Amino acid sequence: MSVVTELSPVGDDVHLGELGEHAILEHILRPRYGGVHGFGDDCAVLDAEEGLRGELVATTDSCPTPLVTILGEMDPYHAGWLLATINLSDLAAAGATPLGLVVNYTLPKTTTAGEFRRLLDGVDDCAATHGTKVVGGDLRDGPVRQLTATAIGRCVPGSRLGRAGAEAGDRLLLVGSPGYLWAYALLVEEQARLPESVVAEIRDRACRPMAQVAAGKILATAGLARAAMDVSDGLFPTVRTLCGANGLGARITTDIQLDNAPADVCEQSGLGRFELAQAWGDWTLVVAVRPDDVELARKTLAAEGVAAQEIGTLVPREEGISLDDGEPWEGIAQERFSPSSWHGGELPKLITEVLGRRAG
Repeated sequence: MSVVTELSPVGDDVHLGELGEHAILEHILRPRYGGVHGFGDDCAVLDAEEGLRGELVATTDSCPTPLVTILGEMDPYHAGWLLATINLSDLAAAGATPLGLVVNYTLPKTTTAGEFRRLLDGVDDCAATHGTKVVGGDLRDGPVRQLTATAIGRCVPGSRLGRAGAEAGDRLLLVGSPGYLWAYALLVEEQARLPESVVAEIRDRACRPMAQVAAGKILATAGLARAAMDVSDGLFPTVRTLCGANGLGARITTDIQLDNAPADVCEQSGLGRFELAQAWGDWTLVVAVRPDDVELARKTLAAEGVAAQEIGTLVPREEGISLDDGEPWEGIAQERFSPSSWHGGELPKLITEVLGRRAG
């Protein structure tokens, strides 16, 4: 992609309402995206890799108020990054290669050009990190900020993953490293203390979560995954949805491993590792794998630097969804149009609601 890099004459402190759509297009968006094929047209043009054939997939999702905003991270960059991650994570669950993002921004007129540029930086940086780019979009003004994107991807022929396709006896793998977002929340709430360098690492992982795009594609194209879903609303609703899609139950272990830093936060705050791992916000995947393929899947992902661990087994529906102690799993779910739907709030209350009980 040829990117236009001329400096914009519009200062960062100018409100978008003072510019108008044409000036925004010419002075903010064209310098950034003017080299994108089809810029300014009604439809985005997707330039697929040469020889890449298969099934085209698309997903669309909006970005809620990022938790890191409540944690004091007010930079619009984080909302832009999260918007891209949310959509790319759905492509990861399909085993797809991202082809592009189409974005839709509704912004108050009091938004400054500098704030808008930081939002765009977050989206662009996240997209580039995942090997894709913004290819089109829409901008309008409104009383509150609303951010939406559509991600388009392509799967290798015959490899597309969905929620269905698993069988009883399949193992469930958790792909990625959970716990960083809410570990940072606990640190901000002073439920734990760690060296500044470790806090900085946790903060970075919380503010810039990665979609497991590479892992999803590897597992899909190698035929190692039978079904998959990204953990967008928490581990419990993810497992519950996978079970429903396949007419199965599940037996889940509470012995989930965390990286050293979030594990240290758990120990200091009085939480079990499972309580942190079952929360949302780290954009991991849950993948159903044949028992004989578990080790190969783990080794294949490890070679790419991606963590994966076995967290349970799919069982006949009549056995329900239970934990390793045999008790039914009544997990935490960030379910839309319910009392647990995420709309922000005060941090101490959120920690209690999301992690199941008050830490400390």
